[in-house]
Amino acid sequence: MGQKIDMPLARFAIGEVVRHRLFDFRGVVFDVDPEFANCEEWYQAIPDAMLPSKDQPCYHLLAENAESSYVAYVSQQNLVVDESEEPIEHPAIPTMFDRVEGNRYRLRPDLTN
Repeated sequence: MGQKIDMPLARFAIGEVVRHRLFDFRGVVFDVDPEFANCEEWYQAIPDAMLPSKDQPCYHLLAENAESSYVAYVSQQNLVVDESEEPIEHPAIPTMFDRVEGNRYRLRPDLTN
């Protein structure tokens, strides 16, 4: 039998509002990869001093900062829970989420398995 590899558990759930630990942006989690699953070019573009480990969960976010809305891909080590309770104004929110419950967004019922 193969050797079991322990993967870190995801700390954040779909619909949770998070904030980047180093950069000034926040977002709503809309997907989670159990480990890094983006392209190698994207990974190599990260400055060495900030290069995250690939063996941790990575999150797809509907993100925003003061200037714009965008999709971000962020490693778990660089995220913290956003406790501001301010809504995320990303234009894709209504296509994926129904409403806010506290500091979380609820995935639309037609998008759940």
